[in-house]
Amino acid sequence: NLQKFIMGRELDRQPSIMVVNQPTWGVDAGAAARIRQALIDLAKSGSAVLVISQDLDEIFEISDRIVVMHDGEISEPIPIAEATLEKIGLLMGGANPGHNLPELQPVAAGEA
Repeated sequence: NLQKFIMGRELDRQPSIMVVNQPTWGVDAGAAARIRQALIDLAKSGSAVLVISQDLDEIFEISDRIVVMHDGEISEPIPIAEATLEKIGLLMGGANPGHNLPELQPVAAGEA
């Protein structure tokens, strides 16, 4: 498929900066895993890799930092070690883009 060809061609060039939007959208699971690993390897080699994706599992796998955009505003970068689905969800919903987000308390079934 054309997307796999383009990703392969660009990754072979070993760019110093690579920006990808939805890099694994529409490709089979095997190709998606290879693309994700290639992006990780490219970043480890010293290249800057910016991944734009709605796939949070992919973002958590590939990224060392996460930035969320909401209403045209971007959050402070969150190191992956500090990122949680809850923090990302709050930022996606427009919470203050700082690191001082409220702690979430679990809700028992039937209490929500």
